Amino acid sequence: MLVGMSVNHVQIVSVPVSDQDRARDFYVDVLGLDLVRDNPMGPGGRWVQVAPKGAATTLTLVTWFESMPAGSLRGLVLESDDLDADVVRLRERGVVFAEDGIQVAPWGRYVTFADPDGNGIALQETRV
Repeated sequence: MLVGMSVNHVQIVSVPVSDQDRARDFYVDVLGLDLVRDNPMGPGGRWVQVAPKGAATTLTLVTWFESMPAGSLRGLVLESDDLDADVVRLRERGVVFAEDGIQVAPWGRYVTFADPDGNGIALQETRV
């Protein structure tokens, strides 16, 4: 008999970046995420952690994984309660969206863009 694990949520997703200050500014000032931590970590390192308000899962903006070069993350999906309004706000803040704009899928709508390092992000509004 296979026994299930006791995992109850995803805690942290590492986002590989080249400049933690620039990434922090983008995720906090442009996307509107909360800054959870920005602390020294080891010799010359830093722990920068951001999250949507009230979210269980956070993002850490990392520079120390050789196997994860800056800009290599694909498939980070952020949920929106109002995709149209968020797209307008993000455009005003300089975000450039994929040429195909807002896409419609059977489960909802989404738009894609990249952070300053080229990490791929989707902003989606799921149908209920």
